[in-house]
Amino acid sequence: KCFTPATNNEHLNAFLPFVVSELALESNPSDHARASTIFLSKSQTDVRDKRKSNHINHVSHVSPGPLSKKYSSCSTIFIDDSTVSQPNLKSTIKCVTLAIYYHIKNRDSDRSLDIFDEKLHPLSREPVPDDYAYVDPEHKLIYRFVRTLFSAAQLTAECAIVTLVYLERLLTYAELDICPANWKRIVLGAILLASKVWDDQAVWNVDYCQILKDITVEDMNEMERHFLELLQFNINVPASVYAKYYFDLRQLADDNNLSFPLEPLNNQRAQKLEAISRLCEDKYKDLSRATMRRSLSADNLIGIRRSNAVLS
Repeated sequence: KCFTPATNNEHLNAFLPFVVSELALESNPSDHARASTIFLSKSQTDVRDKRKSNHINHVSHVSPGPLSKKYSSCSTIFIDDSTVSQPNLKSTIKCVTLAIYYHIKNRDSDRSLDIFDEKLHPLSREPVPDDYAYVDPEHKLIYRFVRTLFSAAQLTAECAIVTLVYLERLLTYAELDICPANWKRIVLGAILLASKVWDDQAVWNVDYCQILKDITVEDMNEMERHFLELLQFNINVPASVYAKYYFDLRQLADDNNLSFPLEPLNNQRAQKLEAISRLCEDKYKDLSRATMRRSLSADNLIGIRRSNAVLS
């Protein structure tokens, strides 16, 4: 069937929004593992400035101070207990709050919604300062706010990573910026959603009202509803996306001299690691045996006993 140019343009115009939407989705780091995380790109300007400053200090023969990073030697081996499946809670919260700090500091504008405005929906009865929308919070302030919620609700380090995923998904989907006026309520909404989706023992909205004494359940419910609508009810976090955020947070820690805790390897820890590795080895052996029972490939034919052929 032949189409006239006008008809072809109509079909192209009808198909174009789907292509643009698909391309935008693929560039969203909270949905696709290949897309770069927003927080890591926003931190690069500060990282380059720090490296330049360190280089100038080194050239000027200014002493950098004692080394804070531990290194293994022949007599002592330091190991990092933080893994992608079981991250260190304190270090992960520090990295996540640092990512939020860079989001606020290096934001493009101040796009927001009333539901997240702290002046319109205060979290406490204390009066909100007049300059609340103009003064960027320090990293320590963000860390204390998040740490208080995680300690009181007994949330896990994995929940902190998912919180950051939801936060960046919200900023991308709703085309918002996290800024001084809205950062507390956006972070609270992301934590609330992540705790319900990720943790086995979910925290109810009324529990957060006991942590933040002056907030109402109705306000929490309304914020949660708006958050879900802005996410288009997409609360799925693929394993590849989760792993990407974890390793990018590790990279952020290295760039900002935030070291994950290293502990010396002693006999008890060595025996524990050996037991875990032995368990994994037995698991993969059983898996390989089950695979060989199902089928044999040419690679597995070596060593198989063959009967002598009888020629008549």
